[in-house]
Amino acid sequence: MSLEKIISVTGKPGLYEIIAQSKGGIIVESLIDKKRFPITAMHNVSVLDNIAIYTYEEEVPLKIVFKTIFEKEEGKESISPKENNKTLIAYFSEILPNYDDERVYASNIKKVLQWYNLLVKNNFDFSTITEENETESEA
Repeated sequence: MSLEKIISVTGKPGLYEIIAQSKGGIIVESLIDKKRFPITAMHNVSVLDNIAIYTYEEEVPLKIVFKTIFEKEEGKESISPKENNKTLIAYFSEILPNYDDERVYASNIKKVLQWYNLLVKNNFDFSTITEENETESEA
């Protein structure tokens, strides 16, 4: 499993792994309940590998934020995304101290932590995340 094959689907909870290509789109499997269904052009999807978090200097790829959380939590789940906003913001400030608090909302932080915890539950290998991929794409 790699972040290039993990997507978020607007209006649907959780994350989905791309399983196969079909005539009308792609077949995905939910990381929550392992159910499979087709995704068509009508669905709005985001590939996790393409998502970044705003900071005051630049955009930091989500995969780097995930790796930072993974190292801080020593491979375990992070705090619950259901914590109050003040707690979530304080936690995220430890992970990414220079995040742009005017463009990154508590709801975004909740989603990042939900996704991270879901990946941990599904035994995602965060050690495969490297910053080299990030610099290659900028060059």
